[in-house]
Amino acid sequence: MEYKFHLNNLRIAPRKVRLVASLIKKSPALLAQAQLKFQSKKAALPILKLLKSAVASAVNNFNLSSENLYIANIFVDEGQKLKRFRPRAFGRAGAIHKKTSHITLILEEKISAAKKRKKLAKIKAIKEAEMPEVTGKIETETPKIPRKEIIKEIKPVRKIEGFARRIFRRKAIG
Repeated sequence: MEYKFHLNNLRIAPRKVRLVASLIKKSPALLAQAQLKFQSKKAALPILKLLKSAVASAVNNFNLSSENLYIANIFVDEGQKLKRFRPRAFGRAGAIHKKTSHITLILEEKISAAKKRKKLAKIKAIKEAEMPEVTGKIETETPKIPRKEIIKEIKPVRKIEGFARRIFRRKAIG
């Protein structure tokens, strides 16, 4: 199951945040935390805070274990732009757009093989309880096709003529 967490209006440009976000995509949550701690980029700290908050929420609210969590996806969208103006030559004003980012983090739980087996066993037991075994077998005959009809007729290869012949006759350059 997916668990979504958001961080909105981060005052760092999305292009810069995506560099850090792409490093931790599809990795276990604990490994991603260790990787973000040692990043020198400014965007690493807010993403680390979001990741820690997301893991803590998943453990507390959904009773998941932090070892089984991994980052299924993380993507960065553009937020609102703060518009400012700077004086330029000849009485003009130059526009400055201060960009913000919206980060969405999607966590999923890796279900261990033992849990999968237990779940499949439960499903199988429920199906067997609902549907009793059928003792009589239904036999259906499939018509047998003679081997001669299966083998297709082999056609001779068409000869290459003209311009195409000159191209395919050349030696490979390399």
